[in-house]
Amino acid sequence: MKSDSPPNSAKTFHVKSFGCQMNVYDGERMAEMLGAEGYVAAADGADADLVVLNTCHIREKAAEKVYSDIGRLKRADGSRPTIAVAGCVAQAEGAEIARRAPTVDVVVGPQAYHRLPDLLARAARGEKAVDLDMPAASKFGALPKRGAGQRPTAFLTVQEGCDKFCTYCVVPYTRGAEISRPFADLIAEARALVAGGAREITLLGQNVNAWDGEDAKGRAIGLDGLIRELAREDGLERIRYTTSHPNDMTDGLIAAHGEVDKLMPFLHLPVQAGSDRILAAMNRSHSSESYLRVIERVRAVRPDIAISGDFIVGFPGESEADFQATLDLIHQTGYAMAYSFKYSRRPGTPAATMDDQISEEVMNDRLQRLQALLNEQQQAFNEASVGSTTRLLLERKGKLDGQLIGKTPWLQSAHVIAPGLAIGDMINVRIVSAGANSVAAAALTEEVA
Repeated sequence: MKSDSPPNSAKTFHVKSFGCQMNVYDGERMAEMLGAEGYVAAADGADADLVVLNTCHIREKAAEKVYSDIGRLKRADGSRPTIAVAGCVAQAEGAEIARRAPTVDVVVGPQAYHRLPDLLARAARGEKAVDLDMPAASKFGALPKRGAGQRPTAFLTVQEGCDKFCTYCVVPYTRGAEISRPFADLIAEARALVAGGAREITLLGQNVNAWDGEDAKGRAIGLDGLIRELAREDGLERIRYTTSHPNDMTDGLIAAHGEVDKLMPFLHLPVQAGSDRILAAMNRSHSSESYLRVIERVRAVRPDIAISGDFIVGFPGESEADFQATLDLIHQTGYAMAYSFKYSRRPGTPAATMDDQISEEVMNDRLQRLQALLNEQQQAFNEASVGSTTRLLLERKGKLDGQLIGKTPWLQSAHVIAPGLAIGDMINVRIVSAGANSVAAAALTEEVA
């Protein structure tokens, strides 16, 4: 059932999402929901009648950046759009946002955004529209069905929340406890995505490989079982998943990498640090040795797999020896790509009050050295692919005439001159050159094994 009709002042909308892929998914679902309520996406976000800031709270000063963005939301004629702040900053800041930024009309957390139309109607009546509820019942049943017109790649959230409580992380407080969406709902949404044009689906979760459920026959399954079922869907060519925790890499999931052709040879497996002392302080619940053992096992079943990771430098108490242990782990692993950050103090997390906080100068130095090594490895991975043949899923237009950009199975961004082809096509290519962040490909007419 639809909520009250949108206010006359809010006919067009723009959703601006920050941060992780789950936020991208949430932003897409909010856009679909607003479309179902009669709103129209604005061609230019600056002129939208409704602006939704879908926020991320992972980085330092995230809240201050939101307030800055709110302050800049003004149309050319000096008037302001209706403003909704959603996502993790909304959950963490709550009613403080409405107090500090009175131009904000709606504040809604990441587990309550399915109520956004009702909140907008309340705001139009002059009511306080703040919803930070984190209900045990799934919000997904209240969202519109996925429709046609999807891009060739799509996100599908299968799991939300986190029970790991890493000492640096706010996710358990802003996203709540781990919840797995029901198997039947996921299969139905995946089928709708494929029917709408998606050829690749990325399964999302804060700890995506912690997903569990029961299949159509009532059998208990994990993420590997869900992947195997999705692989049976005609029209779905590729499956990916992110983000994983090393402790949830089950035997079945590892085996799936060697047995399911549609599961792409790419694994994003954050480790955060190479020092066991720092890992314990982070409450990561794995060691550098156990992490490397998982990588070894995955490579045994899928030798060509590309490994990605996350790293934090400058965690409280990190010594130079601890940092060198991280560099050693990177050398041992060999990454195709990785994300790396300076430690960021998040209010309310245990690490924020730990002794021996590392200076900004030291963190900057370590981050530069770490990124230099990771960039070297990424360049080497890309260069090693030159001369190989593969399949490319075309996702968007490039800057040159006839140029299209897509992803290889190893998640490399590849550009190719392909006149006559269209977004959504899958083509055979040969990798002809490599850069630090992408590869160039040439279209082939012959089949690729």
